[in-house]
Amino acid sequence: MHPLRAYIQRFVPLTEAEWAPLAAALRPVHLARHAHFVAAGQRRAELGLVLSGALRLYYPRPNGEERTTYFFFENHLLADYPSCLTGQPSQLSIQALADCELVVFDYAVLRRLYDELPVYERFGRLVAEYHLLGTDARLVEQLLLSPEERYRQLLRSGKTKILERIPQHLVANYLGITPVSLSRIRARVAAESGSIS
Repeated sequence: MHPLRAYIQRFVPLTEAEWAPLAAALRPVHLARHAHFVAAGQRRAELGLVLSGALRLYYPRPNGEERTTYFFFENHLLADYPSCLTGQPSQLSIQALADCELVVFDYAVLRRLYDELPVYERFGRLVAEYHLLGTDARLVEQLLLSPEERYRQLLRSGKTKILERIPQHLVANYLGITPVSLSRIRARVAAESGSIS
């Protein structure tokens, strides 16, 4: 089964006839390490499924700093959804952290399928709800948890790919702390684990 069809079927079942028009619109895309799927100020009204590699979503600040808010790995759907919906230039950037292979399709195709096939409208609603819950959980972490609590939450969350495959300075950026602070927090947590065992 195609990876994108498998992803969609996590939310809704698709018949061959329902899958066929989307399958016909798919295009492979290769992103070299450090290349952008979309960069702030650009428009890219496409969605992509990550087949291999890792990417980060970040917001560049006027002072040159960046704030990483999400990571994408295999079988993650990615897009600049606000730009797709509004047609406005992107405020965010999505950058490859390693060589990546994706399969992409135009957002206009999905919008057309919303009108033509009810299963896609249901998929769109369910995936939007899924992402809303994830965004809300991330916002709660940032607003209510201390940096150390955010790190401990990351350890408990099962998001092991972040800790295994992402450079530590980007993990620190994702947590909203400096790499030095992350090193201190990791040392404290490791010391506690060592004293328990």
